[in-house]
Amino acid sequence: MQSTKKVSGMLEEFKNFALKGNVVDLAIGVIIGAAFGKIIDSLVKHILMPLISLVMPGEQGYLAWKWVVNGKEVPYGLFIGEIVNFLIIALALYIFIVKFIGMIMKSKAEAPPAPTKDQVLLTEIRDLLKTRN
Repeated sequence: MQSTKKVSGMLEEFKNFALKGNVVDLAIGVIIGAAFGKIIDSLVKHILMPLISLVMPGEQGYLAWKWVVNGKEVPYGLFIGEIVNFLIIALALYIFIVKFIGMIMKSKAEAPPAPTKDQVLLTEIRDLLKTRN
């Protein structure tokens, strides 16, 4: 009986932890982020780098860009592709986080509303009391 309570208590604690809003939101963010990363990766590998390879000739485009040092190949074309991939993701995150969310936060932090008549009257009374002392 005691072990049944421990197991059900652990299951309840796990359910409370796993189904909290923050954990679910984080999981959704990770999944969307992974999907976004795949889209950017495809954009770089299938569109941008082949366009760049038109300028820099090679049989297989940027995939063939290699240095050969002592019989070993150093595929710098793949590295350049990953750099372009990173820069596009960083730019997209910058635009979304800094510009878009910053714009939303600024709109929420607008000037406070003008004081009501009661507040103005109370402020005048306070100022008069200060000058009396």
